[in-house]
Amino acid sequence: MLTGSIVALPTPFKEDGSVNYEQLGKWIEFQIANGTDGVLVLGTTGESPTTLHEEDAAICQYVINKVNGRIKVIAGSGSNSTETQLMKSKRFTGMGADALLCIAPYYNKANDEGMYRHFATVADEAVAPIIVYNIPGRTGCSISPAVMERLAKHPNIIGVKEASGDINYCMKIAHLLSDDFVMYSGNDNITIPLMSIGAKGVISVWANIMPKECSQMVHAWLDGGHEEAAEMQIKYLDIIDALFMEVNPIPVKEALHLMGMDTGRLRLPLYNMTDEHRAKLASVMKRYGLI
Repeated sequence: MLTGSIVALPTPFKEDGSVNYEQLGKWIEFQIANGTDGVLVLGTTGESPTTLHEEDAAICQYVINKVNGRIKVIAGSGSNSTETQLMKSKRFTGMGADALLCIAPYYNKANDEGMYRHFATVADEAVAPIIVYNIPGRTGCSISPAVMERLAKHPNIIGVKEASGDINYCMKIAHLLSDDFVMYSGNDNITIPLMSIGAKGVISVWANIMPKECSQMVHAWLDGGHEEAAEMQIKYLDIIDALFMEVNPIPVKEALHLMGMDTGRLRLPLYNMTDEHRAKLASVMKRYGLI
């Protein structure tokens, strides 16, 4: 079971819009050197809504080859089309992904039975274990506690990336957590609160720029240092909030650029930060000694 700090990798692009694999490799090495337990490739932070299926396959295979078993690789295979999600899940499983992140069906949404089958269909046929992704702010729908209870019983569904930001919802599904079904925080600002009710780690945007600190905070909690972990959550709240002053991954790619990493351009409809927000982000980063 994967626990700890898992980073949601951005996808660096060259000025011509193609994927910058050299920079992607440098980011991966930076993460491994600083204690990250796993990487998520092709998540929202990786701008997966704008990458083509051929690019997805090439990016996923590159990351798996580059990591080479040193840490775990989760591949984002989600789609609002169950058949597309199944196709991508099978493909990434064949490449050697350690787990798959599958999202709730955005835009078309679903009733409870459709929501359950959206995930169960993939879990039945894909070999790699499934992490379901609940992020209603992006998808326009939430996985109900009743559906989550059914999903938690599936032998090939190992957990949930919980990014609703709704502590009450998290409390309602906390009783489902076990050695066979775990929660990962999908919100950096409440990682420790979610770990206090049983989450085993975070799938993090913040870890892109402060991987060592994110890992230390999560492992402090896992090792019983609850007061230390809580203090770290509070200490780094300002920089975490700064990474979400505009829609993710706009700020984190700008932060990486300010740290001297070649992030390249964003793909439309994402666009550069406003000058006001860029200045505010730089100011917060300076306070934390990042630039």
